[in-house]
Amino acid sequence: VQLQASGGGLVQAGGSLRLSCAASGRTFSNYAIGWFRQAPGKEREFVACISSNGGDTYYADSVRGRFTISRDNAKNTVYLQMSSLKPEDTAVYYCAASGETYLSSNYYYWWGQGTLVTVSS
Repeated sequence: VQLQASGGGLVQAGGSLRLSCAASGRTFSNYAIGWFRQAPGKEREFVACISSNGGDTYYADSVRGRFTISRDNAKNTVYLQMSSLKPEDTAVYYCAASGETYLSSNYYYWWGQGTLVTVSS
């Protein structure tokens, strides 16, 4: 499965952005999708993930209550709605696909190219 992340940009603290992860290739609805992010000088970290049918979602403590992950299997797309953004949310955001909803990036085998989110204070 090929993944393409988009929707990043520059936003002020407190603002919102919606990221999209569009898939092509294999049957999208067979895959759980995760969002990860990597800030400059830091390791990649888990943000959120959603099961193949959208019934289960998981969030990092740092974004729970501010970010919402969802998917539209008819459009082969997963979304990450980000609200109340903070400067510490600044990072390159990646979407990735796996067979199950894992929190570890080690279990995601297909990755998109990343989209940069910059939150100014």
